[in-house]
Amino acid sequence: MTTNSVLEGPLQSLAKSAWQSVLVIGILSVILGVMMLIWRGPTLVVVGILFGIYLVVSGVLQLIAAFGTHVSTGMRVLAFITGVLSIIIGIFCFRDELTSILLLGLWIGIGWLFRGISLLVAAISEPVPGRGWQIFFGVLTAIAGVVLIVWPITSTATLVLVAGIWLIVLGIMEIVTAFGIRKDAKKIPAGV
Repeated sequence: MTTNSVLEGPLQSLAKSAWQSVLVIGILSVILGVMMLIWRGPTLVVVGILFGIYLVVSGVLQLIAAFGTHVSTGMRVLAFITGVLSIIIGIFCFRDELTSILLLGLWIGIGWLFRGISLLVAAISEPVPGRGWQIFFGVLTAIAGVVLIVWPITSTATLVLVAGIWLIVLGIMEIVTAFGIRKDAKKIPAGV
């Protein structure tokens, strides 16, 4: 018995479903970006609370790792100390919204400062492709880290604003891309 229907190939099936995923991600990005712009204050509070939860959970996991048998004594002590500190800082995040935003700004600032310095040192000490851009990016990241350390609350509020705008732009780009994928999926021959 023969049939005139052609089975859909894996590439064709993937392309047809991929555009829907990209479209949903784009729409969610735009919605989240708009929410971040409209409710900047509550967004900061939520981010601060999530940061506190992250610190407590990661602290507990570090404490568990400190008592593992697969690590050296020095690593156990380090994991124990960082776990306890992480839990303490996480608890401070739950006491006051301003404290959590302050700690989040400091956390991001210190991370960016260390990353910028390490990028800068790596680019200066080793000949890498794009060395000039690596040096520029390292300096820029370190400066951004210093700004967040010096003005953590104002900088964190600015980050929320920039992130909201960026999410809207990325979301619109994702939506446009989704329709491009959908259009190209229709061009894939049957059975491919």
